[in-house]
Amino acid sequence: MMKLAANCSLLFTEYPVLSRPDAARESGFGAIEFWWPFPTAAPSSGDIAEFCTAVEQSGLPLIGLNFFAGDMGQGDRGALSWTGREAEFRDNVDVVVAIGEQLGTRAFNALYGNRLDTVSFGAQRETALENLDYAAGALEKIGGTVLLEPVSGAPRYPLLTARDVVNVIDEFEATTHRRNVSLLADVYHLKVNGDDPVAALLTYRDRVGHVQVADAPGRHEPGTGTMDFDAILATLDQIGYDSWVAAEYIPSGPTADGLGWLGTW
Repeated sequence: MMKLAANCSLLFTEYPVLSRPDAARESGFGAIEFWWPFPTAAPSSGDIAEFCTAVEQSGLPLIGLNFFAGDMGQGDRGALSWTGREAEFRDNVDVVVAIGEQLGTRAFNALYGNRLDTVSFGAQRETALENLDYAAGALEKIGGTVLLEPVSGAPRYPLLTARDVVNVIDEFEATTHRRNVSLLADVYHLKVNGDDPVAALLTYRDRVGHVQVADAPGRHEPGTGTMDFDAILATLDQIGYDSWVAAEYIPSGPTADGLGWLGTW
């Protein structure tokens, strides 16, 4: 049986953030994940406690959490390579590790960040590698993994394909002894960016640390677009992927009304 998780930053948005874990459980999901659920990189201890309590009371495991990614609504797509905000990122890492330790979360998505006009590509790459080393080192203490993903719809985001991400991981591994950075294979982003999801899963099977799904075009529920999910699911079985598959899509209406695919999967 497929292990299905709900991304509660895109699904169940008709509910307050802290009510979404319960909504996911009641709808039949076995786990949840979140983007960074706070407006700042280092939220108050009270806000952290409220979030953790909501997750714990839902009874669902939090299997994935994003690092702080800047102001997503204004187009930011991560802080990993954001030269000049290293201290903020590292403060966030400490919070992420604490949440992971409390909730048993072990997969953490670090959005790479957009290209900056005022900083060279090389300088941003160095920032990313140094921040990645800090995050991976901190997560080693709890058995955690840093995830990197290609992203679509963000013109200044430099990682578009699975190969782009693996190039970063290869460079990171060549310069450190750490081996806890993996590819987040979001089949929607791969497809939209012209990267064949099935080929990517087959080619980088040993690099895949997490999988997310949405249909394309539109980024809505499975069955609303042309994504060949039969082939994708068969490929996940072929490569022996037995971890969570997270639904990370924009519901085309109230979330519960579009969950007919859930029982089929």
